[in-house]
Amino acid sequence: MDTDSYRRMTNTINKIIVGLQRSGIAFGPMQILTVRGRRSGQLRTFPIAVNELDGGRYIFQAFPKAAWVANARAADTVTLTRGRKSSTARLVEIPIEQRGPLLHRLVATSPASVGKRFVTTGLAEAPSPVGVAAAAHRIAVFRVEPA
Repeated sequence: MDTDSYRRMTNTINKIIVGLQRSGIAFGPMQILTVRGRRSGQLRTFPIAVNELDGGRYIFQAFPKAAWVANARAADTVTLTRGRKSSTARLVEIPIEQRGPLLHRLVATSPASVGKRFVTTGLAEAPSPVGVAAAAHRIAVFRVEPA
C-alpha cells in the first residue's frame, strides 16, 4: 500500500475513533488530542495513541509533517480526552538524542504493526526496534505532563 492510500485509510479510521471516543467508548491507548491551531487559532482534534513507557506517558509522531506536531510545538497546553474524561496537559518534546531509546522500547514492547507503521509512513527504513530508533531524528516524541 502506498503512503497516500495508507493516509486515506488512516483518516477514515481516525473519524471512527473520534466518533467512538466522543460517544464515551474508549479503547486501547487512543485518546483525542485537542490543540489550538498555530496559524488559525481554531481548536483542532486528532486521535492519538498515548503510550506508557518507563513510568511516563508519551506520544509518538506517526506521519511525516503531521499538523498536530507543529500545533503542539506552538501550544502551551493541550486537552487529552479518553471516553468522557478530559484533562489539560503539557506536551514536552523529547530532544532528538533521547528519542532513540524510547522508540526502541515502544517497538520492542508493541505488536509488530507499530514498527511497520513507521516504515509504511516513510519515517523509518526498517520496522525493527533498532530500525525505528535509528530514525529518531525524523520522529517527534512528546512526554505528556500535567498542566
